[in-house]
Amino acid sequence: MIKKLDILIIRSFIGPFIAAFAISIFVLTMQFFWLYIDDLVGKGLDLFTVLKLVGLVTLFWVPTALPLALLFSSIMTFGNLGETFELVAIKAAGIPLVRFMRPLLVITFFISGLAFLFANNIIPVTQLKLAALKYDIIVSKPSLDIKEGVFFDKMDGYVIKLGRKEKDTIIHDVVIFERSNTLQDNMLVAKSGVMRVTPDKKFLEFILQDGWRYAEKGARSDTNTEFTRMGFSTYKKIFDLKSFQLNKSGDSAFYDPKMLSLRQLNKAIDSLSHLDSFYAEKSAREVRPYLRFARYADTGWKKVTNPLPKQNPEKLYKDTNDMSLLDAAANQLATIKSNVYVMANDKKERYQSLLLHEIEWHRKFTLSVACLVLFLIGAPLGSIIRKGGLGTPLVFAIIFFVLFHLFNTFGEKFVKSEQASPIGGMWLSTLILIPIGAFLTYKAMRDSQLFNQEFYYRTFKQIRGFFSNFKKNEP
Repeated sequence: MIKKLDILIIRSFIGPFIAAFAISIFVLTMQFFWLYIDDLVGKGLDLFTVLKLVGLVTLFWVPTALPLALLFSSIMTFGNLGETFELVAIKAAGIPLVRFMRPLLVITFFISGLAFLFANNIIPVTQLKLAALKYDIIVSKPSLDIKEGVFFDKMDGYVIKLGRKEKDTIIHDVVIFERSNTLQDNMLVAKSGVMRVTPDKKFLEFILQDGWRYAEKGARSDTNTEFTRMGFSTYKKIFDLKSFQLNKSGDSAFYDPKMLSLRQLNKAIDSLSHLDSFYAEKSAREVRPYLRFARYADTGWKKVTNPLPKQNPEKLYKDTNDMSLLDAAANQLATIKSNVYVMANDKKERYQSLLLHEIEWHRKFTLSVACLVLFLIGAPLGSIIRKGGLGTPLVFAIIFFVLFHLFNTFGEKFVKSEQASPIGGMWLSTLILIPIGAFLTYKAMRDSQLFNQEFYYRTFKQIRGFFSNFKKNEP
């Protein structure tokens, strides 16, 4: 049954959580655009493409923003209650800290489950769509912008120079070079004209007035060429803008473990886990045929205890001049070495792929569990510092979230470098922060003065007085 205390705590929490979540999403989304700003500027993106990109980036950062928002809002909520002495009144009524944390703990469990469902079902699709859209934007050419007095060479096969423009449509002193493999590039010269893009955005039209077209035909090695000069009063030139359009790549062109759900990751991990048996069969198929003596191997073979002394093979066969046997053996050894080297590299790549899939498998759970862990840090921390507003809660939220992010990044690097197992590396931040949360909860339940400046001032004053008295009593 929900009581008035639960309603009070929930109302105090909802506002800061929504604000913290919005701020976190905004900051993380801006981080993406700061990183790829050079690839986005000057591409002539339409409003729909920009909104689609912003939406995909926002969805991608939701599982990361939820733990940060929970941490910040829990510190702010309990800090505000402590600053207004509402926590003192609640504790004076005999209600323990764990009791009035209960409604927010239930909400945190719900948000953790939501974060898992989001990371498992929505993020893989979002990551796939974002990778395809980002690739299309990066590889597309800059937007069509022909400036006055500048040679424009971004259009395949042409170089355009405009002497003067009026309202971006009326042009003067137009020069167009048609690049070709012939002896000389063709050239168009006109005094004026009109430049416009067709309604379907596929072609650029030049309606030129009062000009000349120069063309020279013939091979580069031939001295007999044909030069043509044609005057015109009106000439229409059409340019294909296909290379300037944003092409849409198929989703099947991209693959990354981040684009897989938990069920798909389980299948991929299961297929990549049987490396030893796979390469045992492959080595028997590709290496064993070159080891002819292995055909006669049986259980009766024993290890040689007194091997023959090393001898120069050339001495053994110099009398018979049968060096073909040595060449055959050297060729077989080279083939065996090459096959083993290829299999070793292939196994290493497959093992790295296995680690990447296991990292993403654990990430589905670590981000959702992080919501609970950071709440268990933020709630008691807010009741200890007893400071509301944005300043102090924001400082502590940034500190603990940076610690979480650093340990999470370190753990992932350890797994990729094979210095830690996927379980130990991906759960490193959780294993470190859980004891911190337990310690802060213990201190908060006993009204600790862990962050009370006056407490430390009195403590240091007593220590300073003790040493002063100790020096006075010295003989």
